[in-house]
Amino acid sequence: MSYSEVIVTKGDNHVAEITLNRPEQMNTFNTGMAGELYAALMDAESDQNVRVILLGGAGRSFSAGIDVNELKSKSALEYREWIEHMERPLVTISNMRKPVIARVQGVAAANGMGLAAASDLVIAGERTKMGLTAINVGLNCVGPVIPVARCVGRKKALELLLYGKLIRAREALELGLVNRIVPDDELEKEAMDWAGELAQKSPVAVQIAKSAFYNAEDMEYEKQFAYMNEAFARLCSTDDAKEGVSAFFEKRRPDWKER
Repeated sequence: MSYSEVIVTKGDNHVAEITLNRPEQMNTFNTGMAGELYAALMDAESDQNVRVILLGGAGRSFSAGIDVNELKSKSALEYREWIEHMERPLVTISNMRKPVIARVQGVAAANGMGLAAASDLVIAGERTKMGLTAINVGLNCVGPVIPVARCVGRKKALELLLYGKLIRAREALELGLVNRIVPDDELEKEAMDWAGELAQKSPVAVQIAKSAFYNAEDMEYEKQFAYMNEAFARLCSTDDAKEGVSAFFEKRRPDWKER
């Protein structure tokens, strides 16, 4: 598939890089970009040579949310279908087998903050700001707040939702929205290095770990252990598990076979 509003590059390090490509509009979501992002995610998910997906934004910002130019003249049903289309990538990421790392710079607001929060891991530039800002124009971020709340908890999520303020990278790190902060001029290199490091792990071990984590998240405590133990047992029966243990004892790099 050819893309115009996202850029997709795949390197020999098993990392697929998907870049939101509306820099003049601060990578705000329109119908086309949302559809292309979903398609690019699905393509990377099905590509056996891809182990990790690195998601970023072109230009000075990650994404400033949804393009308000698309708000006009819709019925309630059309608005619902439209917002579901915009949020489809956010919903999709947790259902994917492969890990998605968000590389965030500048502003990540509204649906952009939701996309970052929905990603499995986040690395951010030190001058990054994040916020659920739609309340400031008479709207709200009731979709994006869902992944945000899973990161920061109920009270802080409501504060972000209702006040619409931008928070700085350091606070985002403290709240659990961001895993790492790096200097802005080092962000691209550090993000690719971090994604490449993860891509060196056993693909099947990473994919089972991610899927099991999300599937068990809302289970009762004891059921979580039972589910995780079943996932671990399945992993132990794979060729990669046997190869990883053998490589450890033989003091060599493992040769992963599973995809």
